[in-house]
Amino acid sequence: MDGNGRFLYKAFKRYYQTNTPSLPDRFTRREFGFMFFDKSYVQRHLSFKSLEELGRFMAYQIPSHSYYSTSYYRKPDAPTMDEKGWMGAELIFDLDADHLEGAKEMTYSEMLAQIRSEMIGLVDNFLIGDLGFSEEQVHITFSGGRGYHAHVRRPDIMSLRTSERRELVDYITCSGLNIDWVFPYHVVATSKVSTAAGTYTNVSKDRLLPPKECGGWRRRMRKGLEKVVDDICVMDVKDVKKTYPSIKGSNNQTVQKAKEELAANRANMFERDTMAFVSKPTQDILVKIMKEDVAHRLSGEVDEPVTADIKRLIRLPGSIHGKSGLRVTPITRDELTDFDPLQYAVPEVYTDEPVKITMRRDASLNMKGQDFTLKGETEVPEFLAIFLIGRKMADIGFASENEGRERLF
Repeated sequence: MDGNGRFLYKAFKRYYQTNTPSLPDRFTRREFGFMFFDKSYVQRHLSFKSLEELGRFMAYQIPSHSYYSTSYYRKPDAPTMDEKGWMGAELIFDLDADHLEGAKEMTYSEMLAQIRSEMIGLVDNFLIGDLGFSEEQVHITFSGGRGYHAHVRRPDIMSLRTSERRELVDYITCSGLNIDWVFPYHVVATSKVSTAAGTYTNVSKDRLLPPKECGGWRRRMRKGLEKVVDDICVMDVKDVKKTYPSIKGSNNQTVQKAKEELAANRANMFERDTMAFVSKPTQDILVKIMKEDVAHRLSGEVDEPVTADIKRLIRLPGSIHGKSGLRVTPITRDELTDFDPLQYAVPEVYTDEPVKITMRRDASLNMKGQDFTLKGETEVPEFLAIFLIGRKMADIGFASENEGRERLF
């Protein structure tokens, strides 16, 4: 264990000697797993009969990472999965900043703010909105690292298998959405034409809109279409094509005509739930935008392997994340709105005592209400040193002093 590891170990030891993580419901049916500062593997297939037993284990062993199973087992400490006897599993949704576009260029605070926004959308629009879970059934947790977990505990979802959980992922992520189901064709005979070869019927095929009273994805797409139409009406052609890249190859005159038609017929379209008031080229533009640009913007973010896995280990609430020093923190939906881990997930046992560190790269951040601008060799409060060293943004001690020691030996 190097100097950084020893420093974190001492801080974690102080925490676990005075704090015991919260036990999940039916904890005697859960498997537990841990990683340690001096080991490179996960010690799992453990179970505990009481909070005191878990507390003693963690205070003595000092884990760097702590996990529990989202599944319930008849024998959670059995050495193989087949022997455990699966009884059911929570429904888990995991959002982590590693999937964010441009995450490497973001600060920690920027990453967490964006992933928090995505979790709010997932909870409000899908879990509580479309799927109908109550706030009491959706348990939100800051992971201690770079994301959030949402646990759904309801008897009727515990027995869902992997394939059924994948269907929920497909729904949330808009995978396989049929645009012709959202905006179906309405075929109407317009006239009959008689020729030498026979009589033919001319028909018109116009797209219908999802009705006002619909729900789920059809309701979401109707509202999305309202915004698209508003944008097209007020933007110039260049900005429309920039905002909705799927039509960047469309003729400018076609887009300009769509602007004029929609400005004149918007009210009728949404009042009568049909695109029949505008031309077919305009209808095609709208459907193309909705299918290729808007649908995925309205979808939720979900880590499919986590949600589909019915034998998953996940972070234990109340434990400390070994790569940040922050607490895995349960929060309510209301608390999620303004939750900032650097303010609210810092264990109270971390002190303000100055610690010498050497920054690996310059950084600026606000932690526990204090602004810090850091570079090179510097002194910071212990709580900040733990975070920076855990995140591999700094090393313990001054580089010049460490080099001096190395020369002596």
